[in-house]
Amino acid sequence: MTMPEVGQAAPDFIGITDENTKLQLNSLKGKIVILYFYPRAYTPGCTKEACSFRDNMIRLVGMGVKVVGVSTDSVKRQAGFKDKHGLEFPLIADADKKIVKLYGVQQAMVGTAKRVTFLIDRDGVIRHIWSKVQVAGHVDEIIEKIEELKL
Repeated sequence: MTMPEVGQAAPDFIGITDENTKLQLNSLKGKIVILYFYPRAYTPGCTKEACSFRDNMIRLVGMGVKVVGVSTDSVKRQAGFKDKHGLEFPLIADADKKIVKLYGVQQAMVGTAKRVTFLIDRDGVIRHIWSKVQVAGHVDEIIEKIEELKL
């Protein structure tokens, strides 16, 4: 699959979270959604990125933002990663790679997710895509973009 584009409706999915519950993307309409894909829980870049979202959660929630992380890790691995780092947002375990394929973010050789972030507005429309994420400063970029777009 190819990556959806800015201006398109975000492809809906139902994923299994770190708490072994179902989360449907369309159930989050009415909130700004940061849907971020990352390669592997516990790796240095992925840990730094997740902790940056955690450390900025008050700012994000204050803007009406819901953060959702997705990787191809198992539910157990996602749960351990979330617990170890005190993350306060759902992590989806996309072990069957359906969501990474739906969003066109699967790394060809290894099958894990690429580091890509989608900004989805309250109506479920993709408003911005970061396809070459630099972990340092990424959350600040997201906040600036939300303010710029007046979401």
